[in-house]
Amino acid sequence: MKPAPFQYLAPRSIEETVELLREHGEDAKVLAGGQSLVPMLNFRLARPAVLIDVNSVTGLDGIEVEDGTLSVGATTRQRTLERRLSAGGSGAQDGGWALLGEAAGHIGHLHIRTRGTVGGSLAHADPAAELPAAVSALGATLVARSRDGEREIAPHEFFQGFFTTALRPDELLTRVRVPSWPEGTRSCLLEVSRRRGDFAQVAVAAVVAMADGRVVRAGVALAGVGASTVEAPDVAAGLVGEVPRPQLIAELADDLCARLDPPSDTHGSAGYRRALAGHLLQRALLDATSPTGAAAAA
Repeated sequence: MKPAPFQYLAPRSIEETVELLREHGEDAKVLAGGQSLVPMLNFRLARPAVLIDVNSVTGLDGIEVEDGTLSVGATTRQRTLERRLSAGGSGAQDGGWALLGEAAGHIGHLHIRTRGTVGGSLAHADPAAELPAAVSALGATLVARSRDGEREIAPHEFFQGFFTTALRPDELLTRVRVPSWPEGTRSCLLEVSRRRGDFAQVAVAAVVAMADGRVVRAGVALAGVGASTVEAPDVAAGLVGEVPRPQLIAELADDLCARLDPPSDTHGSAGYRRALAGHLLQRALLDATSPTGAAAAA
């Protein structure tokens, strides 16, 4: 099939973009990488009257550090994020920000990551997507811009349900800001999918900072186990101040999974996803708290 007819607009600035969003509201869709939107247009699952292409908008892309905070522009390509922020990349800060690069590397295939954008993945809000889990675990903020100004939104407020976010029709997601993590932070993202490049059946993102053998800060989020990304603040709080022994990690994982209510579909029952979440969570936390990372490789 082909898309339903629409008006195509290509603004050059953020100000022009938000003015168009204010004018057209819910009749408009923003086009960036198009890896999710274009198939929806072709199948007529989305029928916008206006398509606003932001690929030529200045000030929406790039990766930089501002006052110790990582800032990633919304139209930054996922492949760029993967190359810059993966462990050992020029932009990675220990294991904290590297989690974003690791998450990007799990998205689809190379050609998808080359075209797909960071902001597009976050605004699409697929509950099985890796980047929403990564920004949630890292305690990032998502920056939205409208004609009235800018606001910062925490991930647990931004991701509201299946393909649903807190973005208003007149708002544009412009960037993601990720605070710095302490020196020596380690992170881990693990997932199980039917095939390489598929969305995760379950994914776990974990980031842990330690000092003198004890956890001083932690963040955990899961994908594929609810209507949106699921943060696990109780797990993080249970680790802080403790020596991360396997028994403690297992208890925290069991407590979390007992409260999960994942969806069932043709690829796995709720019970399967719950058990898988517990297994991956334990492995991810063992890896993030192990200097050698041996747990995830086992």
